[in-house]
Amino acid sequence: MKAKQWVLVKHFEGEPKDNDLELQEFDLPDELNDREILLEAVYLSVDPYMRPYSKTKNPPLTMFGEQIAKVIKTRNGEFPLGTVVLTMSGWKSHFISTGQDLRPISFDLGSTPLSYCLGTLGMPGATAFFGFGLLESKKGDKLILNGAAGAVGSVVGQLAKIHGVEVIAFVGSDEKLNWCKNELGFDHVFNYKKVDFSQTIKQLAPDGCELFFDNVGGDWYHTIINKHLKRYGKATICGSIENYNDKTEKLYPATNYKILSLELRVQGIIVNTFFKDWPTAFTEMNQYIQQDKLKVKETVYEGFENMRNAFYGLFKGENIGKAIVKA
Repeated sequence: MKAKQWVLVKHFEGEPKDNDLELQEFDLPDELNDREILLEAVYLSVDPYMRPYSKTKNPPLTMFGEQIAKVIKTRNGEFPLGTVVLTMSGWKSHFISTGQDLRPISFDLGSTPLSYCLGTLGMPGATAFFGFGLLESKKGDKLILNGAAGAVGSVVGQLAKIHGVEVIAFVGSDEKLNWCKNELGFDHVFNYKKVDFSQTIKQLAPDGCELFFDNVGGDWYHTIINKHLKRYGKATICGSIENYNDKTEKLYPATNYKILSLELRVQGIIVNTFFKDWPTAFTEMNQYIQQDKLKVKETVYEGFENMRNAFYGLFKGENIGKAIVKA
């Protein structure tokens, strides 16, 4: 049978370009061997980490990433017809597996949509859950949150509110601002394109904030570390999307003296470190979803052929919440 895949033809340089990723057909055998399974993509994930992580790969190769797939043909009793699984099979419409690379959904979804397993109840949600946990927040703390309408940021802000934290959030459009303010209930929300974020924080928290969750990096990280955290403040460093398309490394003001003098704790998060605890996090967050304490928004692109558009849209700020592709 004919299947399709997106191939990373060459390394991205600066802004991703259409000829960096190419949609190609490939052949799969019509008949399965013993214990083999044929799967079809149902939902596929696009995530900002794919941009910097691609630098560690040697093109050409199938673009990597996670998908939710369904068994459409099987000679493996462990995976009956119709079984739905999570897999890091990359940007493929169909693929054959013997089962080792397939993960069943490890918690009870209940009435929650399946696609959430790529977002709030998937890798981005786990990043938010454990990254926020690193901050060891206390009721009444103030949190500075950038990228607040994204797949990670929107969950971080809501977890903060559940724990009694005041959220100072920054987003990249008025539509995102309205969602975060009116639907998610963040305390203070600003379109960073229309304000001076440093001055805004200074006005809201002249004595500084206890917490910082950084999805953006660049000027945000250095400015907030140097100017806007209290003594013993804590920061989780989750992403640096401001720098992912840089062709050359930028120089920024040093932060080491502020970290030293204010005894700040700055910690990065690689979410797979917490992998064994993901099911516990998802069970807790799914309860919040069922109780309407945690709201989820998805930007859904229709059709496998739109994988590239969905991915590039991340760097243009097109998505609100999690960007996914419905195959």
